[in-house]
Amino acid sequence: MSTLRMDIWSDVVCPWCYIGKRRLETAIERFEHADAVEIHWHSFQLDPAHPKGHRRPVFETLAQKIGAPIAQVPAMTRQITELAAVEGLTYDLERAVSVNTIDAHRLSHLAAAHGLGDQMHERLLRAHLGEGEIVDDPDTLVRLGAEVGVPEDEARRMLAGDEYADAVQADFREARGYGATGVPFFVINRAYGLSGAQPVDTFLSALRTAHADAAQATR
Repeated sequence: MSTLRMDIWSDVVCPWCYIGKRRLETAIERFEHADAVEIHWHSFQLDPAHPKGHRRPVFETLAQKIGAPIAQVPAMTRQITELAAVEGLTYDLERAVSVNTIDAHRLSHLAAAHGLGDQMHERLLRAHLGEGEIVDDPDTLVRLGAEVGVPEDEARRMLAGDEYADAVQADFREARGYGATGVPFFVINRAYGLSGAQPVDTFLSALRTAHADAAQATR
């Protein structure tokens, strides 16, 4: 059976990325060759200019970005919270805190080295979007990593240095090479690109097309 490689660029503070992750997972569950899908997570930053170490409530960040009073932000985020709920996700964006996500992405690379990339990305998304965790705080990152099986001593040592920084930057460059300007961004077998949190049926159709083409190529 041919392996289907799925490369996914995502940011751990991206509400659409979590929704896209769930919809893809649903599509894979319905896919006739689910066992053939191999997922690889890649780093992306929605706001690369966010100063490292600077923390600010997401509602304040959104209000400034769109030039609206902060009192209007809850109503503006209600739709995405409701869409997340349809996918079984619980968002609490009022508690979410904007941070620079470089260290969270470095932790994800360390987790991937332990075969825990998907679990780590899932945990970071839930921590930021639903639990109000500060995902640039070293102690918080070490604890979240440990929850999915990343050794605490390795995580702490990595966060104290610059390990995996080059790998994160390489992910950014690869995304730009594909023309990605936002996330989530999906590429199947390095040939089929999908941008955004697509409907389940769209993911499923893409998987079936990629599988059929791969099977044809091996004949």
